[in-house]
Amino acid sequence: MWHRGRPEGRARSWRTLLPAPSSRAESAGAARRAVRVTVAAVVGFYPAVHLLDQPVFALYTLFVPVAFGLLSPLPGSGRRRAGTVLRALPAAAALITLGTYLAAATWAAALGMLFVGFVLVTGASIGPRATGVVPALQLCYILACFPPYAPGTLGDRLAGLAVGATLTILCEWLLLPEPERPSYRGRVAGALELAERAVHDLLRGGADGRETAERLRTAGRELRFSRTAAGCRPTGAGAKDRALAQAGYATRRFLDLLAALAPLLRAPADLPSATLLRGLATACADTAAALRGTRPPPGPEGVEEMIAQYAAVRGVPPDLREDPRALLRRQSTLLAAAVSAVTVSAAVALATGPRRPMPGLPLEQFWYAGASTPRLWRVRIADHLTPRSVVFQNAVRTASGLALARLVAGSLDLSHGFWVLLGMLTLGRTTAGATWSAVRSAAVGTLIGSLAAGALLISAGDMTAVYAALLVPMMLVAFSVGPVGGPAWGQGLFTLVVSTAFAQIAPVTWELAEARIVDVLTGSAIGLVCGVLAWPAGARGEMRRSAAALFRATAPLIRLTVERAATGHSAPGTRADAATALRRTMRYWRTAHASYAQLRTEPPPRHAADGGPDWLAGLNHGSRVLVGTYWLPWSQGTAWPSDAASWAREATDEVVSATLRAARFPADGVTVRLAPLPPGVLTRLPAPSVSHLVDVEVWLHALASDLTAAVGPGSSVEGGFR
Repeated sequence: MWHRGRPEGRARSWRTLLPAPSSRAESAGAARRAVRVTVAAVVGFYPAVHLLDQPVFALYTLFVPVAFGLLSPLPGSGRRRAGTVLRALPAAAALITLGTYLAAATWAAALGMLFVGFVLVTGASIGPRATGVVPALQLCYILACFPPYAPGTLGDRLAGLAVGATLTILCEWLLLPEPERPSYRGRVAGALELAERAVHDLLRGGADGRETAERLRTAGRELRFSRTAAGCRPTGAGAKDRALAQAGYATRRFLDLLAALAPLLRAPADLPSATLLRGLATACADTAAALRGTRPPPGPEGVEEMIAQYAAVRGVPPDLREDPRALLRRQSTLLAAAVSAVTVSAAVALATGPRRPMPGLPLEQFWYAGASTPRLWRVRIADHLTPRSVVFQNAVRTASGLALARLVAGSLDLSHGFWVLLGMLTLGRTTAGATWSAVRSAAVGTLIGSLAAGALLISAGDMTAVYAALLVPMMLVAFSVGPVGGPAWGQGLFTLVVSTAFAQIAPVTWELAEARIVDVLTGSAIGLVCGVLAWPAGARGEMRRSAAALFRATAPLIRLTVERAATGHSAPGTRADAATALRRTMRYWRTAHASYAQLRTEPPPRHAADGGPDWLAGLNHGSRVLVGTYWLPWSQGTAWPSDAASWAREATDEVVSATLRAARFPADGVTVRLAPLPPGVLTRLPAPSVSHLVDVEVWLHALASDLTAAVGPGSSVEGGFR
């Protein structure tokens, strides 16, 4: 561990200024992007400066390709990126117009920046395309809202936007375009095809159960968003993205359940289980084909019918030669896998086909199926309009920082003051520590770059041809090295680029380099202050709070679900008693997922102890509770006898109590002690109720395992089944 004052600590602090090693693919992608941005920028810039003598028009033709092509993380292939820029043009034009008129007064421009910054960051939560263009849209307003106040130049500004955006679109589409990446649909289809082959191999007895289980778990892990390229993740608020994301979650759960079954299956399996497994294999193949576009989506009706038949005939055969409880637990796990397959089929039908109702399925699980896209956008944004959302926190931090930077730059009348906001925007991070690291590196890079730019401006003087000749190679180097080299390289090389560009627009002296240093340091200081004052821990603290809220929200759902199963009055379609708890749990689950997604992008704390909460296990706990509430019991049954009902209530109390304890994240973990089922109870219950009781037992043990995994090391599950 690093300690301040030790030699290795000093060495480490200097190493943080150096670029992290980048992969060959990242370097190649940065080089392609540098060529596209450079061509798009100079094709419009050179004629505007040297032929038309239109400095405002020239500035925007240069600025727009850099903003959209370099400073904005546009997702997807070249064609998709071009389409994203095209769709963003009306918003960019509106923001340039707004900024042009609000530049009349510093306070008006700062208030406009506060509003624009908050709306854009919050609105970016509707999907990856919106997230990608937010920096470019913010920069369109930033550039326009600075003096001089010149509404008469609005035409030149919008013309520069049109030319720069058109060149960006053409270059993204035609010039070294980004290659197509494997789609998330294809990844889910591949996982389902693997599941189909695994089931057939297991039924034939020709596969090793442990090896098959490991392959299935590996395929499930590959479906995590953290292992998917940013442009391929279905994170949008629309119905198709929600459905595809739900299909991915359910496929992961399906593969994990098959992996749990694989070492336990012995050929030949009991007849009902073998029949259901073959049906699931066929459903996997059909669903994968729908995802690949080779057949229409089959829908969930076929798997629903198989589940109903299996639930009616499963149980202990009279000639059984093994422990009946082991068989019942395998059947319960298989039925849970089949339920996940229903979710996959229904979600794929929504993702690949026209919207349609899903009768017979839990309404809460597919609540988005009949909602319009504007309503889904409103729901996504409303989820984050709370101080407990990291999206809201990022919006407040960014908007207040930009507004303060605009106020300071305007009040101090800083030369090229928009660099203050640009520095704050590009160097701001979601944690104070990461912001300080970026600011420290950027300060060194800016200082070195400004010294080099000052030397260039002094030696070249007013020889415009020199700057014109240097601009292209400088842009290629800066835009290739800067994105992969870190803040020091990025700020230093960008200083050289803007110096050579501005020297062609208007006469400049070495003082331009001095202004660059002052502006970047001012913006960095403002970003650092905002990072310290506004949620400096980033997503770490919020992850703990949202996970705790999720645990507390699931507790009543667990109790309601088991109570309905024990009384025999719990058909899957009647969940009115759980409606309020369901809505609360789903809201906290979505908030926790957003916190977890941001947490994955943040560096771990330097002095973090080993271990700690497993946030993914906590999210899995919430997901498992929701699935159980939707589907337990798998079919109608009768009320359980008093000793079985008493066991269920005691086991539920233990799990609920552990869930509430886990919400406090005790340092010594959570121990869950589940008593075994009463002796002889399985022989006194009718066949359907026996299976339902084991379903509840398996579910409660799975919840206990999730809890003990979520709250860190040192926990254990005590009881008869794991």
